[in-house]
Amino acid sequence: MSPLRQALSRYVLMRRGFGYRYIGEERCLGDFVAFMDAAEATVITRKLAMDWVTQAQPSSWPSRLSMVRGFARQLSSIEPGTETPPAGIFPSPRRTRPYIYTEAEIEQLLEATLRWGLAEGINRQTYHCLFGLLAATGMRLGEAIGLERADVDLEAGVLTLRRAKGGKDRLVPLHPTTAEALADYAARRDDSPVCRNSPWFFVLRYGQQLRPQYPERIFIGVLRKLGLRDPELHSRGPRLHDLRHSFAVNTIVRWYRAGENVERMLPTLSTYLGHSKVRDTYWYLSSMEQVVGKLEARWEAMS
Repeated sequence: MSPLRQALSRYVLMRRGFGYRYIGEERCLGDFVAFMDAAEATVITRKLAMDWVTQAQPSSWPSRLSMVRGFARQLSSIEPGTETPPAGIFPSPRRTRPYIYTEAEIEQLLEATLRWGLAEGINRQTYHCLFGLLAATGMRLGEAIGLERADVDLEAGVLTLRRAKGGKDRLVPLHPTTAEALADYAARRDDSPVCRNSPWFFVLRYGQQLRPQYPERIFIGVLRKLGLRDPELHSRGPRLHDLRHSFAVNTIVRWYRAGENVERMLPTLSTYLGHSKVRDTYWYLSSMEQVVGKLEARWEAMS
């Protein structure tokens, strides 16, 4: 094992000790170390780092540079000859502007999901309940499909998310109506012996766990059927992840209507959503303009 490979192993252990999963990053930096080994280089230089960073698609350059910079900074403390690539070379990628769903759109989405695909089996109910849970809690897709039966306490109305983003567990309290919907789904699911023996809470017709691409594909198909997404534009339009944005923004709107001190309440929302920093939650305030526009249009129609 090369010295750089040994250094990477120590670096990954350190990052995981701080609570990060560091799975994709380990794989990417492993590719970087392989590139360095192929060049017979024992010390990171700015030129070699930039040569590796720019081998990939331009859209990935900022993230690749960030990973190499972190590794190089740590390595420079024990290897003085290490050169850390400068920051700010590439513009940061712009975050996709979220789409904020109205309550009516979410209801239409859930109803349409119950009519999607084959009628037999549990699949329709699985996607219906999964989308409803994401809309009601703002959970991430990976957190929801990773739920095991033991993680769902419907009597207490609490979900336990294990090793969520950032490597930490967290509890998600449920509204009674959400817990009731999950209980109804669980009863339907367990009517099938093969599903009853699965360790996963959300399952497909043979008891297998969902993979992220399955609900993503179904969701886009339903949106196109409802006319909320253009069938000709494969990569543009409302997304499944926007249910999380919608939950956050609509929660803030309810606080404003109730006269709450929103700035004081934001840390609560941050904890519920599993954000490691409150500043990540502040970003949802940038979507308020879209919500206000929708509310104004609705009020004008009603007046």
